[in-house]
Amino acid sequence: MPRQLTALALSLSLAFGAAHAAALENAADEAPAAAKRSLRETYTKYEFRIPMRDGVRLFTTVYVPKDSSKSYPFLIQRTPYSAGVQADGELHYGVDYVPNAIGPSKEFEDAGYIFVKQDVRGRYMSEGKWQEMTPHANASLAKGEGNESRDMYDTMEWLLKNVPNNNGKAGIYGISYPGFYTSASIIDSHPSIKAASPQAPIADLFKGDDSYHGGAFMLAANFDFYSAFTEAPNPTPLPKTWSRFDYDMADGYDFFLGKLTLSNILGTLTDKQRALLQPTIEHDTYDEFWKARNIAPHLKNVKAAVLTVGGWFDAEDPQGPFSTYHAIERQNPGIVNSLVMGPWVHGGWARAEGKSLGRVQFDSKTSEYFRSQIQFPFFEQHLKGVKPAKPIAEVTAFETGSNVWRQYTAWPPAPAKARTLYFGADGKLSWQQPAAGGAAFDEYVADPRKPVPYIGYPATGVPQEYMVSDQRFAASRPDVLVYQSDVLEEDVTIAGPVTPKLFVSTTGTDADWVVKLIDVYPQEYPQGEERKPAKDVQAPQPTMAGYQMLVRGNPLRGKFRNSFEKPEPFTPGKVEAISYHLGDVNHTFRRGHRIMVQVQSSWFPLVDLNPQTFVSIPKAKPEDFKKATQRVYHAPDMASGLQLLVLPQQ
Repeated sequence: MPRQLTALALSLSLAFGAAHAAALENAADEAPAAAKRSLRETYTKYEFRIPMRDGVRLFTTVYVPKDSSKSYPFLIQRTPYSAGVQADGELHYGVDYVPNAIGPSKEFEDAGYIFVKQDVRGRYMSEGKWQEMTPHANASLAKGEGNESRDMYDTMEWLLKNVPNNNGKAGIYGISYPGFYTSASIIDSHPSIKAASPQAPIADLFKGDDSYHGGAFMLAANFDFYSAFTEAPNPTPLPKTWSRFDYDMADGYDFFLGKLTLSNILGTLTDKQRALLQPTIEHDTYDEFWKARNIAPHLKNVKAAVLTVGGWFDAEDPQGPFSTYHAIERQNPGIVNSLVMGPWVHGGWARAEGKSLGRVQFDSKTSEYFRSQIQFPFFEQHLKGVKPAKPIAEVTAFETGSNVWRQYTAWPPAPAKARTLYFGADGKLSWQQPAAGGAAFDEYVADPRKPVPYIGYPATGVPQEYMVSDQRFAASRPDVLVYQSDVLEEDVTIAGPVTPKLFVSTTGTDADWVVKLIDVYPQEYPQGEERKPAKDVQAPQPTMAGYQMLVRGNPLRGKFRNSFEKPEPFTPGKVEAISYHLGDVNHTFRRGHRIMVQVQSSWFPLVDLNPQTFVSIPKAKPEDFKKATQRVYHAPDMASGLQLLVLPQQ
């Protein structure tokens, strides 16, 4: 959900949130002030209401090159955030207004495309009934409801017949929610769609994208988003302004902790704000509500070449690109299917430079590289037949830590081999399984009324920088276990999924297990150039000496250790094995650094509170929230650790 908008939108926003939603995506259609220019001389704008097979009409803007001496392909974006344009605080619907920028980047404008932007069914100026993550296989459509694949097919038929000077080919792209619409639009796709790029696409909201991670509700982001992203009667224009939720305090941690229960938190919203958020909270297991909205099983009969794009530091949809890429690869043999993963926040590749995030540097303009060397050549090749100077690899991944681009023939890379970093006594982390003797476990007391924060500074919403933020604030807490390797004598490069394999027990009947993989910089690390914080970064700018960079972190809600559909309580004191998907990474821990793992039982308010009693958390009462003693075992027959896919050193 926090199906945030496009790149510039997201990189300019303070956090993942609703106030940016519509404005966000439209912001990406506006060039930075220094680069503003008028496209009026080269493009003509048209507005249409394109009829679907059930009579519903979808509002669509079309920008056609004025040079009619040649034909052009279509480049299409379908969005729930308005196909109109907001500029200078005023709404501009009407053919007299042409934005400063259209399409994914300037290269496309100069090369010549017919740009199409469409309000999806039931949003803004389009008719019909909008559905959250439109279920693809819905046999009983209510009046006005539709199917994204059919709507795209009908749109394509109309465009081919009614927009002159087209070359009969179309591409489709979009970031976040528009990324989902890109994926949904190429199922059983129209034969004229030759290229598609789902970027930061939502795939399965319950399994690793916006709504739930490891069965735990992503509280701060969803609350912030849905307080502004609401249903509206249609047709309706984009509001001139968006009102952010007034937390009435500087720190979301204090706001949410003061409310404690999800029912109290929901009570701070209006009925309109709750309408979309409440079902997300109430459906707290992987039931039919979520299964129907999982697009991955339906990504079949895709005829287009596909370029899926994601960011290693995407706080909103980190799993969607992998789920989309793998589903298309598995279900559509023989098509061009590529994956690009860069060092980006949600949509950060669209218009930003991509040189850094917070204090972490990437040493090059990674976003510019993607736009000019991968994205533009991809569409030029498949829509115009222009052979790229360099073939686009099956997988192009930026290797953080070493700050280099890598090309692979598959993901995960075939040379990467599974190895386990084991927890040991005295906070040791090593490749050697623990020997007998010494303590068999480490323990801490988890108090849901004093949860571990996910960042070390006050903020509302979710600052994008948290994905690489300094973890020293957490390492010193008594309710966080810390395991650290010796200083590395050579580089260690990991590429692929990270999998915690833990042996745990709790004195409660439920518990969250949050595992964080961290790159610890040397104490003598050079500071480099001092920089002012970017406008979108709320974090302080700490020294990089000893910096504990978060590489990947995620929770597992313990009741879902065996099934996301059927939660089970813990038996107090009973040791159980748990394993879950922490996320995919491509990162090099450099020689002289250390590898650290932190384990805790809260990550607040990024993740909602687990009362640590086996109850329906949306219905939990204050008295259900209880302290519990959590143990993590590292005996020879109960050796907890982190499984990584390690690449051989080149």
